[in-house]
Amino acid sequence: MASTFHGLETARRSLFTTQSALNTTGHNIANANTVGYSRQVVNMTATRPIDALGYSKSAAAGQLGTGVEASSITRIREKFLDNQFRNEYKSQGNYDVQMDTLSKLEGIVNEPSDTGIRSVISNFWNAWSDLSKNPENADGRKVVKEQTLAMVDAFNYTAKQLSDLKADLTENVEINMNTANSIATSIAQLNDEIRRIEGLGDNANDLRDQRDLLTDQLSGLVNIRVEELDSGYRVTMGDMELVAGGTATPLTVDSINDAVESGDLNSGAIYGTIYSRDHFVQGYMDELDTMVQTMANGEFQVTLPKGAVLPIGTVINGTAVTSLNRTLEEDTVVTVNGLNGLHQLGYSLAGDEPGLPFFTDASGGTTGLTAANITLNPEIAANSNLIATSMRVTTDAGGTDTVVSGNNSLAVLFSQMRDARFDFDAGTGENKNTIDAYFRSVVGQLGVQASEASRMQSNQQIIVEQVDARRQSVSGVSLDEEMSNLIKFQHAYNAAARNMTMIDELLNKVINGMGRVGL
Repeated sequence: MASTFHGLETARRSLFTTQSALNTTGHNIANANTVGYSRQVVNMTATRPIDALGYSKSAAAGQLGTGVEASSITRIREKFLDNQFRNEYKSQGNYDVQMDTLSKLEGIVNEPSDTGIRSVISNFWNAWSDLSKNPENADGRKVVKEQTLAMVDAFNYTAKQLSDLKADLTENVEINMNTANSIATSIAQLNDEIRRIEGLGDNANDLRDQRDLLTDQLSGLVNIRVEELDSGYRVTMGDMELVAGGTATPLTVDSINDAVESGDLNSGAIYGTIYSRDHFVQGYMDELDTMVQTMANGEFQVTLPKGAVLPIGTVINGTAVTSLNRTLEEDTVVTVNGLNGLHQLGYSLAGDEPGLPFFTDASGGTTGLTAANITLNPEIAANSNLIATSMRVTTDAGGTDTVVSGNNSLAVLFSQMRDARFDFDAGTGENKNTIDAYFRSVVGQLGVQASEASRMQSNQQIIVEQVDARRQSVSGVSLDEEMSNLIKFQHAYNAAARNMTMIDELLNKVINGMGRVGL
């Protein structure tokens, strides 16, 4: 038969278990807005019943219940949704960086606009057109010089901005790498702490939430795969092991570069930063350098007018110019190496010497010109009379040449270079285009890439939000549900307390009231 105090113990267990449920509900409510928190529940089980004692079946009721106990407190979490979120979140980290980089590139290129590179190139052609109308005009020459300086300054400034953006992205790779290493170290430490606590028989719910939140953050930086072993989370990036139990393997710049090349690192913010730097920024730096080098030294065909007198020693269509063949008897189509080569076919006002290379670097060199180092030939910048406009000279009996300063043949040719088709593939002839059209194609490509990156980023963000919403529907705290639970457990606690009061009154009667008949 049951103990006299059996009901008291049952009520006590009910009170303690319900109090645990109330405390857990309060914990859920307190963390309703905590990022990464998972709803917790108290798992209640009926305690072991009391069997009726006896050698044979007793007439007393057997299997008498002894109440309830909280067997465990667990968090509500679905591993499948966690893995799905991390797989999608890594792509969002990649597209976020790409969209941000392309947006910055659009700001640097600043086209179409009235202040961008296309505008200064147009002003450059226009200045030559104005000079061709009066080649001896000093003001016209100064305008050509200033418009040229404005154009090369625009190239230099744009190249510097692209270089600075590239350096910023390189720095961001190291910053994100350090963040990833810090997160991996924290995950390894939590692995050890969780293993210690759960080795004592408890569930480390809050620590597991912290570990999962850090893992989510890490998935936004690099593509990871997570396995849960007895030692804790094992986090890998391709074939690279980042975390194994309590040990974290730090990333380095070299290991990241190797991982990109091998394909181990193929998504996440770090990959997106490297891809944006090496593909987008470096790509547009190369495009700009190609345009500058082609404008200065790239091949194109031009028709030299009849009567033009070429400088002796010049090579035209594979033939060296001598005193015997320097005067053209008819309009002649020739291949010229850029505006530098064209400028060297004419004569300036400063003497009978042929024109100098029009574009150089700061030291006067003409090879290896880039958007960062191109400038107007320092000699021409110092003396605008060195700008060649004429293609006519007169030769006296002694063989001395005198420039026909009023001739505008070369200035006219320069003004027509707006429509000249340059070879942008270093002599292959597969990519011939005008300077303006080439730059428009670069700007158009940037616009398409930026639009596509924005579309992909928006789509990926929607997917991530949908997956996270499904995850929150399972793991998130619903205040309405928790308030309902609060009322339910409060009533259960009150009922258990009333039950204990009732048993107390019964025991009081037994102890203090029974056996006192006649007293």
